[in-house]
Amino acid sequence: MTPARSAGLAETARALADGEASSVTLVEESLARIEATQSSLNAFRRVRAEAALAEAHDADRRLADGERLPLLGVPVAVKDDMDVAGEPTAFGCRGDFPAKERDAEAVRRLRAAGAVIVGKANTCELGQWPFTEGPAFGNTRNPWDTGRTPGGSSGGSAAAVAAGLVPAALGSDGAGSVRIPAAWTHLVGIKPQRGRISSWPDAEAFQGITVNGTLARTVADAALLLDCASGSHEGDLHKPPAIRAAAAAGREPGRLRIALSLKMPFTGTPKRLHPDVRKAVTALAERLAGLGHTVEAADPSYGRIGLTFVPRGTAGIAEWVERVPDPSLLDPRTLEAARLGRLLSGAPLRAARKAEARLHRRVGALFSTYDVILAPTTATGPPRIDTIARMNGPRTDQAMIAACPYAWTWNVLGWPGVNVPAGFGSDGLPLGAQLLGPANSEPLLISLAAQLEHELKWYEQWPGEGTTA
Repeated sequence: MTPARSAGLAETARALADGEASSVTLVEESLARIEATQSSLNAFRRVRAEAALAEAHDADRRLADGERLPLLGVPVAVKDDMDVAGEPTAFGCRGDFPAKERDAEAVRRLRAAGAVIVGKANTCELGQWPFTEGPAFGNTRNPWDTGRTPGGSSGGSAAAVAAGLVPAALGSDGAGSVRIPAAWTHLVGIKPQRGRISSWPDAEAFQGITVNGTLARTVADAALLLDCASGSHEGDLHKPPAIRAAAAAGREPGRLRIALSLKMPFTGTPKRLHPDVRKAVTALAERLAGLGHTVEAADPSYGRIGLTFVPRGTAGIAEWVERVPDPSLLDPRTLEAARLGRLLSGAPLRAARKAEARLHRRVGALFSTYDVILAPTTATGPPRIDTIARMNGPRTDQAMIAACPYAWTWNVLGWPGVNVPAGFGSDGLPLGAQLLGPANSEPLLISLAAQLEHELKWYEQWPGEGTTA
């Protein structure tokens, strides 16, 4: 393990279990990398240096006593919308937020697996946008080009993993907020089935459209973190059946029928697929065909699915605004969205929730013919810093839909999706593609992603070491 960057999650856990490394050393190295890059990348909102080192000392004692857990002593990060005992949860907002008394259930499960939480990664205000910028903390930057955004809203988590500050991190995904930054930072990003990773202390997040997910450099690492974080709290509204994600990463997917879908869901706003993205996703489709899969052009029937997303998303923002100590410090766009959410929180919200079963049947009809959908994760590469942050509400909506029109539909459905690196654009910056499936299909998606990874070996490429455009 070099001091310049972290090894993978599974590799680090194995080294600790075999006595080849100490948790204190690994956590010290992680904290040093965070400190060295905070002025350039700004990945973290809170760094738990003292607490993390104390936990690392305890992990080393437990390891020496023979205790073994999946992540015992491994440093990881979580997004700043997740409660960590003793730390505030500001969720990208300005203001004086009180420290939380208890861990969120997902964080509790990571600790139960032995992980050391080194810090809370930056996110845009209430996770609304595909960039990670704001007056509360400044700009979080992309390790591949610090003039670009890493995406959002889990941009801090993605930047931290892509730069090797930690081997893996938790994020959350309400309209692509794990998959988009994974695409723009050359990572694997798993958005699991709704409820797979508990959202407690919320019974569900943002009216069910937001789920917690994982970011890592490899499929196996993202799957391992998913296994460790997964599980329900008794208060959760959604409790899917258990899966074994890490096991899926180690087996062949079989020969699959794959639908290549480049069609964008209807939004009523202008957008186009950048030629670089089209080329990258098409090349991935050809690689899948070369692996023996049947790949054909086919699109889900989305209809006007956006009409169900807006009431749920804005109602979720309105609910979160009520928790903010001083709403006057919020971005005007946040306040606009909250006002709309309050207007839509009655009959429109009930209708949107009720429509989900119909959308499952409509969109899910494609899975009677195909096993997996391959689609772009975004329509463009990562925008420059400050491109969207200075816009008003309507222009922000248009700009983020133009850049990211593909990911949000799977949040309405609550189904799993996995971003995989799809190479680089003509500007040398990362691009991604989504593998999408029906309910509880994470094992299939993960095994297919692992097969692609074995062929493409995307984990060998790091920021600053050159790319293959």
